[in-house]
Amino acid sequence: MPLRLVSPLLAGRPRAPRILERKLMVYRHLWLTFLAGFFEPVFYLLSVRIGIGKLVGHVNVAGHSLTYAAFVAPALLAASAMNGAVFDSTFGVFFQLKYQKSYEAILATPVTVDDLALGEIGWALFRGFMYAVAFLLVMAAMGLVQSPWLVLALPGATLIGFAFGAVGLACTSYMRSWQDFEFVQLTILPLFLFSATFYPLATYPRALQLVVQCTPLYQGVAMERAFTTGTIGVDMLVHVGYLAIMGIFGLRAASRRMHVLLQP
Repeated sequence: MPLRLVSPLLAGRPRAPRILERKLMVYRHLWLTFLAGFFEPVFYLLSVRIGIGKLVGHVNVAGHSLTYAAFVAPALLAASAMNGAVFDSTFGVFFQLKYQKSYEAILATPVTVDDLALGEIGWALFRGFMYAVAFLLVMAAMGLVQSPWLVLALPGATLIGFAFGAVGLACTSYMRSWQDFEFVQLTILPLFLFSATFYPLATYPRALQLVVQCTPLYQGVAMERAFTTGTIGVDMLVHVGYLAIMGIFGLRAASRRMHVLLQP
């Protein structure tokens, strides 16, 4: 069952998987929306592979020479996990919270607010995991697999989804109207473009390097790139710890805010 994929997060909240089950039932009718989040980074990767990648040639990463497509692919994987989690935890949650009012109906059952928050984050985890599986299969088909450590990119993408999904849910609880979502795009686009996604970190000015290294998507990009290229080092602990702490604090903040909004 797909629900087992997120069981570690949902442990201790026996009703939280019911929220995830509801999400799966809803997305049976919205499968095109689900697939759109996967195809966008794949199209980016294809354009790099058959276009700009031939002009750039090879990129040096930690002493390893990679084709440009192999360099960009793990970054797109991280961005895909981020986008999927943010889309669900912002637009989807806001609509249910402010207009559909489905959460009030759910809370009329034995489901609690904490179950609700965990279920929403669990869906972000599941979606990130599924995107990662499909994207890694595409990478393998393109011959972009560089290391057997690649299998760890799956839990890595799940961790990225957890971090961004939790923070996205917390931020959504403060939004008042659809106009506030301009700030979501204003945040996501620079992260996508300036997290060493398309250029090695060394190409940035030193001051900007320090800024980039403090951003959450860079942590995910560096982690996924290390897994797919086999360049595992002690800095991996920093990337994993950063994203885990970000997700835990986001989840706590989201749960607290949803208690205020749904159980005044």
